[in-house]
Amino acid sequence: MEAARTHQKVPAQKLDRSACLGPDGAVAHVTRCLRMIRGRWKLPILFRLYADEMVRSSHLLRDIPDVSQKMLTQHLRELETDGLIQRTDFGETPPRVEYRLTDRGEALMPVLMAARQFGEEHERETT
Repeated sequence: MEAARTHQKVPAQKLDRSACLGPDGAVAHVTRCLRMIRGRWKLPILFRLYADEMVRSSHLLRDIPDVSQKMLTQHLRELETDGLIQRTDFGETPPRVEYRLTDRGEALMPVLMAARQFGEEHERETT
């Protein structure tokens, strides 16, 4: 019995895949986005900042279980560097620093909410 050769049944058309691949394609842009939110604590930080307009780092430490001060600080700095959050230092003693989503961070939230919905639907369908 001969193995199926489905590749011979599919018409071979020359497709322009530059919209997906290449240095300015969809894959590159999605990869850039995923790099910005990669990290164990970045999503909890973003969703916490989405829930409240301004949050102090001490509240983030309290509200995100198991995160260390070091990791929280590292992820906050990375999110700030990527332009997703804004840090406001009030220059007071004791130090008071607050974080909030930037416009770019706000623009990312519908994408994350859609990913959340996809995850919920996928879980329901597979269980």
